[in-house]
Amino acid sequence: MTPADVDAVAALARSVWQTTYPALISQAQMDAMLADRYAATRMRAQLDDPTHAWYVAWRGDTAVGFAHAYLDTDACKLDKLYVHAAQQRQGVGKALLAAAEAWARAHHARRLRLQVNRGNAQALRAYEKYGFAIVESRVFDLGNGFVMDDHIMEKPL
Repeated sequence: MTPADVDAVAALARSVWQTTYPALISQAQMDAMLADRYAATRMRAQLDDPTHAWYVAWRGDTAVGFAHAYLDTDACKLDKLYVHAAQQRQGVGKALLAAAEAWARAHHARRLRLQVNRGNAQALRAYEKYGFAIVESRVFDLGNGFVMDDHIMEKPL
């Protein structure tokens, strides 16, 4: 990903979240999380940080998926992996995951870790298919009355 891709990724995130999360979290929580996690200044700072990696999948001039990972002690956290609904089950997510895994291995991470909403059955099935297992379930307080009710999944590298 380059700084020029930031706006396209933020727009894709909003589109994917509007499709994925309405049954799982409130619109107010979606808006707050999107504003925080996809703020242009935050994303650009992560692009300049060697402990973070961003990847974007394109079909022509259209961003169809993206991933973000960062190093966290002996593990690598796959913080974001999203694919537009119309592009799912076409290998986009698999390719993004492979890129994040290769980056994690190159940085000597022993595990790839992620969080997924407990109610997101489609994502849970996909991650299990790619070798992740649930290691913990937690509720994370985000403040302002918002929480993330997630499974923490890991995969050895």
